[in-house]
Amino acid sequence: MTENQVSNTTNVILSVEAVSKKFCRGLKQSLIYGIKDIASEISATRKSHDTLRKGEFWAVDNVSFELEKGDAIGLVGANGSGKTSLLRIISGLIKPDQGQVVISGRVVPLIALGAGFNPILTGRENIYVNLAILGLSKLEINQAFEEVIAFAEINDALDSPVQSYSSGMAARLGFACAVHAKADILLIDEVLSVGDMRFRGKCYRKLAQLREDGTSFILVSHNTNAILSMCNKAVYLAKGKQIMTGEPSKVMSKFEEDLCFGPAVDQSGVLVIPAKSSKDTTGLDIIRVKLSNERDSDSNALLSGVAGRISIQVTAHSYQQDVIASALIKELSGESETVLHLSSDKDNKFFSFNSGVSEFAISLAKCGLKPGLYTAKIYLHKKPFFMLDAIESFVFRVTADIDMNQCLFYQPVDWLQTA
Repeated sequence: MTENQVSNTTNVILSVEAVSKKFCRGLKQSLIYGIKDIASEISATRKSHDTLRKGEFWAVDNVSFELEKGDAIGLVGANGSGKTSLLRIISGLIKPDQGQVVISGRVVPLIALGAGFNPILTGRENIYVNLAILGLSKLEINQAFEEVIAFAEINDALDSPVQSYSSGMAARLGFACAVHAKADILLIDEVLSVGDMRFRGKCYRKLAQLREDGTSFILVSHNTNAILSMCNKAVYLAKGKQIMTGEPSKVMSKFEEDLCFGPAVDQSGVLVIPAKSSKDTTGLDIIRVKLSNERDSDSNALLSGVAGRISIQVTAHSYQQDVIASALIKELSGESETVLHLSSDKDNKFFSFNSGVSEFAISLAKCGLKPGLYTAKIYLHKKPFFMLDAIESFVFRVTADIDMNQCLFYQPVDWLQTA
């Protein structure tokens, strides 16, 4: 990797220029290629790197972007898309086959927290060793030492061997060392889940403070909210290729759309279910689900902050009463957490259906869901535990014409001056 110094007349402190990296899937073949490459490097006879040999593939394929001082770029993509390989190239752990990385300043990777600690040494000794490896002088380490142990919260275990630490303690110490290493660029790879909720909040606040002080980040995360809240740019990778670069909300929307919607999935916002045979039905069948919103009657999507409805059409083979309708809604990105559990009996609403086709709706006075992709499990049942019919996964989209980058949900409010 070439690490040239970027001109001081520009704010660009990292430039990734048409970087590509290939790997071989087979271990034996990879070792053979490695020996051949070393020999050709020594003899200066190595041929072009732009072709794939048998068993090789491009882990990173012609990726380019720039990082300016104070920027935070989110790297997004499915598992195996090349995000971690790209971070390793930037950090200097591996060499690209094509292109170059031009860096100005100190790069600190937060890729495997605590991985470089010596288990026999104490926490105190590992702080000195780790920060020295990251480029700090002894004077700088002495100045940062108290802040590191206070941040890591390991005071009682400071003089115990690291091998006696829990994995969480070692990770906290690794994170504390990295964020106090006076980095110009931090490379963060899925490490913001260290410790409990209180400590994670502390980590986010520290990173925000570092960014205000001019530190730049490259963040790899599957957490949509982390990307949207921390980053001002995003790069979307798929199978090593750079698909899209730009504003995080637009990049995340594209990524989530590609991740969750395959060619076989109906993206129309309408789900039509084939009729059941007489032996498969319980007497009441869901036959159609459709979305709508008050703002755009032609749209089959929900709109954040706007009234909407989920209309459900059913066929009753005989009279049905005391039917409960429920919907379990999950976000498809991030950790796929349940964001809404709606059940009509909790609102003291029970449905009755005559024989034939009927329709009812879940009416949302204001859609509180943020923009993104969701899946709803919709089911009809009776007390105590009799299931009539269910749709396991109705995938739908929520859009917005308001800025919700910093929000988990939309909350309608009235602003009142009371005095």
